[in-house]
Amino acid sequence: MASSRASHALPWLEPGDPFPPVSSAWGENDPAPGLLAAGGVLDVPTLLSAYARGIFPWFSSGQPVLWWSTDPRTVLNPGSFRLHRSLRKTLRRLLEQQRLEIRFDHDFERVIRACAETPREGQDGTWIVPSMVQAYIRLHRAGAAHSVESWIDGELAGGLYCINLGQAVFGESMFSRQPDASKLALAALVAFCLAHHIELIDCQQDTPHLRSLGAHTISRRSFCHHLEQAIRLPAPRWRFAPVYWDTLLHPPRTSP
Repeated sequence: MASSRASHALPWLEPGDPFPPVSSAWGENDPAPGLLAAGGVLDVPTLLSAYARGIFPWFSSGQPVLWWSTDPRTVLNPGSFRLHRSLRKTLRRLLEQQRLEIRFDHDFERVIRACAETPREGQDGTWIVPSMVQAYIRLHRAGAAHSVESWIDGELAGGLYCINLGQAVFGESMFSRQPDASKLALAALVAFCLAHHIELIDCQQDTPHLRSLGAHTISRRSFCHHLEQAIRLPAPRWRFAPVYWDTLLHPPRTSP
């Protein structure tokens, strides 16, 4: 039996229209589970309003802006991040040789353009279309979008960009030009979140790769409840200190 939601037209947003409640997003039996609305604009106020409600834009070239709120939601608890042995070895080696430097917001535009240009397995193109690139550059200039960059031997080797509202962090996309460079950026983001007591990193989509790093799913209701609390807290200062690595490389021992 088809879901009753599928019989309803997808809400179309005009600029300035409020988002419908996330509970009205299409369900698992609909053609596009998690799809909430179409239309609207990608200006800073709209994007901030969307993320604060657990909504994100995701669409391809030639499509209108599509807004999503998936259920369940994939998240990563920083304390559950799996620093696999090979990545730990690479991280230690690069740090000991003083070849790795983590920079925040040094070259946001370069990072997001690299993410847009990176081929994805199973995808013909990219969802980071030019209008999205420009939208997130504006969001970065407004102080809500950040880049986490892995610089190896003085070159930008990989990185990611994310959104931050209060103590809520939303991971968006990664790229890598050297082996493990994007994973090192993610590890740095995890270390930063641990240092600032940030409880969740939103990963949006569930993938085997994210699960291998410790991500898991929670209900949209639980995610939105967490989000409502987290966005009210003060945002961290986006600077990376090498001492943040200690929590990952030397985790506290638990009592037997």
